[in-house]
Amino acid sequence: MDYLPHMQVIQSDILAKVMKEVENYDEARYQASDVLEALNSHHLNIEHLKALLSSAAEDFIEDLALKASKLKLKYFGNNIALFTPLYLSNFCNSKCVYCGFQKGNKITRAKLDEQEIHAEMAAIAQSGLQEILMLTGEGREFASVAYIARACEIAREYFKVVGVEIYPMNVDEYALLHKSGCDYVTIFQETYNELKYSKIHLAGEKSVFKYRFFGQERALMAGMRGVAFGALLGIDNFRKDALACVLHAYFLQQKYPHAEFSLSIPRLRPIINNTKISPKDVSEKRLLQVLCAYRLFLPFAHISLSSRERIGFRDEAIKLGVSKMSAGVSVGIGEHSGAKKGDEQFEICDDRSVGEIITKLRNLKLQPVMSDSVYVG
Repeated sequence: MDYLPHMQVIQSDILAKVMKEVENYDEARYQASDVLEALNSHHLNIEHLKALLSSAAEDFIEDLALKASKLKLKYFGNNIALFTPLYLSNFCNSKCVYCGFQKGNKITRAKLDEQEIHAEMAAIAQSGLQEILMLTGEGREFASVAYIARACEIAREYFKVVGVEIYPMNVDEYALLHKSGCDYVTIFQETYNELKYSKIHLAGEKSVFKYRFFGQERALMAGMRGVAFGALLGIDNFRKDALACVLHAYFLQQKYPHAEFSLSIPRLRPIINNTKISPKDVSEKRLLQVLCAYRLFLPFAHISLSSRERIGFRDEAIKLGVSKMSAGVSVGIGEHSGAKKGDEQFEICDDRSVGEIITKLRNLKLQPVMSDSVYVG
């Protein structure tokens, strides 16, 4: 779908660079020797990354995990940063076949008003968390830029780190959010296969692939401290999507070296009215492979593991390359303060409280970190 009239076009070569590498990626040509070369290299190049994401690397998963855990320890110590998502609204104008919020899906819709935002944030803050990630459905007519900016101002009263995962915006709009207290922007591209993208994003603003792709760069141009990336693994060829996602971050990191970068590795999950959605061939072993490849290729980046994953897997992964995780998660509207108004976006597997997550981390000799920065603005 072409850019809509309100969508800003920026001049950037990042998409072309990412797509060139993905189009040339034939994972079947990589062999054990290529994987070993990558594992024995101190500084990985793109060819090494491609080898680590190939099927040949599945036979070296223990070696990958061992090196990933050492790199995580080197750059992040025993620290695990904690945050929680807060869903402001589940109204949506987009038709994305894998998402519970999609337009036309029969769910209970709701949007928090200012008083309810305060109540939700106060309840979350009581848990000890100091980082919040605010989310909405796609569509500015339901959650305007001004509404989200006001939510950022409120969030700054309760938290030291404020992020958003919302519909993509123009540079001036991101600048307003940043001025209002927002530190970072998360955007999941879902899949980097533009043809497949068009087949599963059937209507609404989200169907504009390129505008979404350049969202993180517009956020950095607006002065955001950091940006986060994710491909929803299981939608398409997970190896190519994982490659594209990490290269998206890598090329932007080269262009904006002052910024902070984070990567997530979510998989497809069932939604209301469609319980058959699954991540297909993305097993936990393969998800771990992606996690370790990310850590080896971008050792300084935060890597977050979603509450979509089962508790046992999350607890194992945080001993390896994960440096950030969600806790006390609710994906409905209004649940944190005990007054649920709207239905969930997808099913989660890990519904442990913040206290339970902290206890588990300490039992594993890991240090929960509520904030890695101090706001002085």
